[in-house]
Amino acid sequence: MSHLSPSLAKPAARSARSARAAALAAALAAAPVLLLVAGAALAHPGHHHHEGGFAAGLAHPLLGLDHLLAMLAVGLWSLRQSRALGLGAPLLAAGGMLLGASLAWGGMALPGVEFGIAMSVLLAGVLIAALVKVPTALGAGIIVLFMLFHGHAHGSEMPHAASMLAYLAGFTLATLAITFAGRLLGGVLMARENRLLRGLGVAIAAAGALFALG
Repeated sequence: MSHLSPSLAKPAARSARSARAAALAAALAAAPVLLLVAGAALAHPGHHHHEGGFAAGLAHPLLGLDHLLAMLAVGLWSLRQSRALGLGAPLLAAGGMLLGASLAWGGMALPGVEFGIAMSVLLAGVLIAALVKVPTALGAGIIVLFMLFHGHAHGSEMPHAASMLAYLAGFTLATLAITFAGRLLGGVLMARENRLLRGLGVAIAAAGALFALG
């Protein structure tokens, strides 16, 4: 039975780990697309889930490019932060969304919601491109503030006939999935070359600038 020499075994092991990581990242990066397909299926006239609002809540973050990019950016950026902030980023994003939606449902208007959404995408892209690392408390506040505007928009645009709890569950699930996908994608990029992560940050920032000007 033949054995690989230690010098050949190590690169082979690294290559196998890299392939597994890439496959896992690709699977999680596809999660938002799968959620969108699930939302479309639930929205079929024969299903009652749409009437309850779950499908509408699930699809809303996925159908808006500004929302999608912001959540992906939060996941990407969180990788270079403290362990606590990195692990808590998806929950912080969901919490900011829920807070913003609660304000909308409570009748509290936020000034410049659309501009705030655009700026959250732009600034998140800048943070990624510059590889900015901040204290945990400050980073948590940044994520919640960014997602506050997105959550307010989600709350304001809830269909009239939708169940509030079902709609909330839908967009919370989508938020968690997209943010986790961003973390996995960022992990793969960082394992290869920081310039790829920086370039993605620049692209996200440019998209945010276009949203702000639009």
